[in-house]
Amino acid sequence: MKQQITTGDTKSARILSQAIVSNGFIFLSGQVHCNSELELVGNTAEEKLAQIMKNIETILKAAGAEINNVVKVVIYVTDMSMIPDLNKVYASYFSDPLPVREAVCVKALPLGASIELSVIAEKS
Repeated sequence: MKQQITTGDTKSARILSQAIVSNGFIFLSGQVHCNSELELVGNTAEEKLAQIMKNIETILKAAGAEINNVVKVVIYVTDMSMIPDLNKVYASYFSDPLPVREAVCVKALPLGASIELSVIAEKS
């Protein structure tokens, strides 16, 4: 059975769920570097990632999990040259063992963002 997760702290388009819990896993919709008013924030990769992780942590908390429950991350960027800057701070958000990860370069992201993360986590 699927359980929809929503928070009052982050907005999402009405065509998707913020997260779904199913079979012991939490599947989050992709998160970009926007605040609760859907305004993009951050100038550097570090600032953008901080906002994305804040959004992810908020949704995971609503689902009864935390960031260290994440088992897979997909990073979408509009320019692969951002990856080294992301790598400098990315691991600081997780404990060992780090989640598996993919990085994908795309032409464009929602709201004109330059970074988006999609995660799958285990339910606590």
